[in-house]
Amino acid sequence: MRRMVVYTLLVLFALLCLVPIAWLAASAFKANADFHVYPVLPPVDRLTLANFTSLFTQMPFLRFMMNSFFVAGATVILQLFFSSLGGFALAKYDFAGKKTVMGVMLATMMIPGPVLLAPMYELIYHMGLIDSHLGLIVPGMVNVFGMFLFRQSMLSVPDEMLQAARIDGCNEFQIFWHVVMPVSRPIVGAFCLIAFMGTWNSFLWPQIILQSSDRFTLPIGLNQMIGVYEADYGAMMAGTLLAVLPVVALFFLLQKEFIAGLTKGAVKG
Repeated sequence: MRRMVVYTLLVLFALLCLVPIAWLAASAFKANADFHVYPVLPPVDRLTLANFTSLFTQMPFLRFMMNSFFVAGATVILQLFFSSLGGFALAKYDFAGKKTVMGVMLATMMIPGPVLLAPMYELIYHMGLIDSHLGLIVPGMVNVFGMFLFRQSMLSVPDEMLQAARIDGCNEFQIFWHVVMPVSRPIVGAFCLIAFMGTWNSFLWPQIILQSSDRFTLPIGLNQMIGVYEADYGAMMAGTLLAVLPVVALFFLLQKEFIAGLTKGAVKG
């Protein structure tokens, strides 16, 4: 009986979480004139694909999406490489100041991101990366949370495996790449999903440094639909629905690794 009550509550909570997605999907097929007339879903004969047509004919939606794919893909690859490399060093090597480095890393995770916007803008400005995709990618190349995540996961890799690889003639980078990374696959999948979602949905920093419309990412492009006197809500909802699909597809692709990675990270000290 107790288990049934728990399952019932979980199902209700899951359905509650799906309400915004269902509302978004319904709104994407509503005409702007019906937005305030039918709060949930209009009659079937009033559903329309005009919002999607408008999305592709009145704005460079595909360009925005390709820009987002490029920025998110490059950022995830660089973050994965540098964060895993840093985590490997912190997990498997002893060096002077290691505890201090860990303390500084944990301290930086507690600093709110908006506090760093002004100094980061000045740095990117002097590097000549304003209004460029490199200005989005370079500041995100190293993820402190990712380094901590990989460090916690790689602590569980037996040192005997590393010693055996050294005896076989592997150098330290070969040990990292051919021995440690393959057994860290669950945390790699989890980190890729987290890093992709963070970059794909990023709005504030791209809004600050991007000025040319042909370099806009998807969140910035969709925001352009909000005018001074009116907003194209239907096209915004259609665009948002399409913007969610890559994240959902990546989640189903990495679902097994994502769950295994989070579970592994939760039980390792």
